[in-house]
Amino acid sequence: MKGTKLPGTEINVINEVERGRFKHVLFDFDGTVSLLREGWQLVMGPLMVEMISGGGSPSCLPEIENDVREYIEESTGIQTILQMERLVEMVQARGLVPDDQILDAQGYKKIYNDRLMECVNERIKDLENGTLTPKDVTLRGALDFLERLSRKNVTMYIFSGTDRDDVRNEARLVGVAPYFQEIWGALREYKDYNKEMVLKEIIATNNLHGSEVLIVGDGPVEIRNARDNDCVSIGVASDEIRGHGWNMDKYPRLVKAGADIMVPDFSDGPALIDYLFPE
Repeated sequence: MKGTKLPGTEINVINEVERGRFKHVLFDFDGTVSLLREGWQLVMGPLMVEMISGGGSPSCLPEIENDVREYIEESTGIQTILQMERLVEMVQARGLVPDDQILDAQGYKKIYNDRLMECVNERIKDLENGTLTPKDVTLRGALDFLERLSRKNVTMYIFSGTDRDDVRNEARLVGVAPYFQEIWGALREYKDYNKEMVLKEIIATNNLHGSEVLIVGDGPVEIRNARDNDCVSIGVASDEIRGHGWNMDKYPRLVKAGADIMVPDFSDGPALIDYLFPE
């Protein structure tokens, strides 16, 4: 496991960075804070394979499954519509589905969202009736970490690949919405919103320099955005099924994307705050 572990914690420092100057912090949402959508990959993966293969079992099925798995791993953090646009390309490239049966990206997105929301809506119902609590549907320590971070005179945001209305509603449901000045999510047109666009706008509007911006996420996309804009990043290699502990499949992807600090969750939140804001 690459990195230097802070004593008594699971915090791994990959790159020594300038600390203590953070003014703005951007969080990914799903898998970083919220677990309401845990298992989305297990919905998207089979959906993509089904659509590419035409619902059959062609000889190239193992190859299709591998291509889909690699794409989902690499694209975690981008907007769903872009993943569906890539699905259209993959369906067309394989040639196993008649042209008149190939959907557009919005069509595939609707099928994906309908399947995913069956599980998500069950969790939301359990949350609303008290069967689940916000701690049950957020990454371990996330609520306490956000509370502690909010005392550090920083402005916090969510920027998510999930549709804007959904991420705003889900942030409210899990009890984190009050911590964030703005909650961004995907719009119908990609050109109207993406994570890097938000990041660049915050930097320009507030005349910020790299070490004044911290990005926290479990996907390679936002970590690469941080690296490309000279910001500091925390990669969250979260085990979304358990809600805590390392997911060692995520770890190397986030390090490769350029993460400066790696954590499995926010169990070591107080120590992480102390590291980010040394006295």
